[in-house]
Amino acid sequence: MSDDMPWEPPFAGSETAHLLGALDRLRTTFRWKAADLDAAGLQTRIGASALTLGGLLKHLALTEDDVSTQRLSGARIGEPWESTWVDQEDWAFTSAADHCPAELYALWDDAVTRSHERIGAALAEGGVDQLVDLTDADGRHASLRRLLCDLIEEYGRHTGHADLLREAVDGLVGEDPPPGWRPRVGRLPVS
Repeated sequence: MSDDMPWEPPFAGSETAHLLGALDRLRTTFRWKAADLDAAGLQTRIGASALTLGGLLKHLALTEDDVSTQRLSGARIGEPWESTWVDQEDWAFTSAADHCPAELYALWDDAVTRSHERIGAALAEGGVDQLVDLTDADGRHASLRRLLCDLIEEYGRHTGHADLLREAVDGLVGEDPPPGWRPRVGRLPVS
């Protein structure tokens, strides 16, 4: 990892450092693919698919908060979700069209910040082997390692979608952001 590419996972690190590094690289690549677009760009669709970059931003924000609250500790998901949630399978994807770009970027950026804090605190308390609140049908608890792997898988799938959507919007292609890239909301860097 360098200052120009803080998203780069460690070359040789611990299991936890690699899991977090892989997740942060996917988060950063996803955010880069969705960055700096207006409402039309965030609502662009390809073919018959209803997926949009705006919908992916909102869905992944909801996923970050769900994993880092309910699945991790059993805590309530909290705002902004509890007062706006509609119990429909594609709600996060379809309701994104009701938000301006700044709101969608803030939803995702804020959810990732909260998730970093919550997962970091859990890791400090017990590492990746600790059991979390999420259970299977037999009542067995998942490990924090499993939650991290689930987030990596979710971002892997949706970053691939974002690749296609962004290329359709303005031709942007590539595996990683260019060195020195930082997410922005409007003209302000995200801290």
